[in-house]
Amino acid sequence: MKLGVLSAIYDGYSFEEMIDHASSVGYECVEVACWPSGKAERRYAGVSHIDVTDLSDEKAAYILDYVHSHGMEISAISYYPNPLDADASKAEAAIRHIYACIDASAKLGVNLVGTFIGRDQRKTVEENIELAVQVWDPILRYAKDKGVRIAIENCPMLFGPDQWPGGQNIFTSPVIWRRLFERLDYDNFGLNFDPSHFIWQQMDYVKAVWDFKDRIFHVHFKDIKLHPDKLRECGVMAYPLDYMTPKLPGLGDVDWGAFVSALTECGYEGASCVEIEDKAYEGSRERIEASIAVTYRYMRNFVI
Repeated sequence: MKLGVLSAIYDGYSFEEMIDHASSVGYECVEVACWPSGKAERRYAGVSHIDVTDLSDEKAAYILDYVHSHGMEISAISYYPNPLDADASKAEAAIRHIYACIDASAKLGVNLVGTFIGRDQRKTVEENIELAVQVWDPILRYAKDKGVRIAIENCPMLFGPDQWPGGQNIFTSPVIWRRLFERLDYDNFGLNFDPSHFIWQQMDYVKAVWDFKDRIFHVHFKDIKLHPDKLRECGVMAYPLDYMTPKLPGLGDVDWGAFVSALTECGYEGASCVEIEDKAYEGSRERIEASIAVTYRYMRNFVI
């Protein structure tokens, strides 16, 4: 298993600055955020360290040379939009950029794209599953022909009023994973597994590792702190941020020993990238870089 970092936390850093810092800390790989240029629609979105829409052979060679010269690898090309958005223009733009990410991943020899299935918040779960099959069948077929795997993160994208109701990613639970894996029967369709989302949804992430061990293509190390006192006041129907807080790994409620133990016991040997989304460690480059470094030191207790 390789320990890496998702580059979205390096907002405002050039590609070279991001690689320089991540490698100096000790990370072995990086999941490169590759959003379209323009204004970010939410926190940690809109960051782009590789322009996948303008990736010549020369640029690809430069990127790979720079990464390898620092003793690192690119674990995945990442872009986390809502390709099932009720706004057709937004959905079409997201899908178009997913195809660009697939092409770039193939050209770079990474052959893995991390993304979301998406969700139309106006539709039921059943309707969204049908929509996902319609939208994703051609994407997965195209990716398969390119030799690229698609790793869907299990974040519900449900935090506050902007994502209410239902969230913006239907790929939230083992029940739904099974239904989509059955309907979209592609061997290049799998998980970018983040255990933190199981905390506030109160599900068993260790069992899920074993149940879906053959579908885990990539892993995110992020933590969430559940606040039982707040949950008792507002209940599970409240906005999730009313009773939970994203934290650095080790500062929340994920049992990292149990999670990494399950991964290693079931034979997972892919990349595990820390995803840093802790507001308590933002505000300056120094603070962000300190959080990246302290997370590396903590997770090295589990990833050898």
